[in-house]
Amino acid sequence: MLPWYIGTVNKNEKHLIERVQTGVRIEKRLLKVLRAFADYHDLTLGDLMEGIVLHAFDGKCPFNQPNLRRIRDLKKFYDLDLDSSASHRLTEASGSNKGVE
Repeated sequence: MLPWYIGTVNKNEKHLIERVQTGVRIEKRLLKVLRAFADYHDLTLGDLMEGIVLHAFDGKCPFNQPNLRRIRDLKKFYDLDLDSSASHRLTEASGSNKGVE
């Protein structure tokens, strides 16, 4: 069981899936926090994002309190001042259509 799931993983149940490569654009500092958090838990970025999205689709928070504190620390470290209230209100700076470095 992964420590950031809150008792939702059944080790014996397997689901056969097909993964695809995608070119998702995402805010730079948000990506840095996600990568650092995935690395902290020894996960791929894709595995972390799948877990977050599946929990969100069920209306559940995928993180326990210690991990929420870790995320807060990472947001400070990467100067990420956005929260859910910024959703749907983000505007790209002109010329920011470059790929991730």
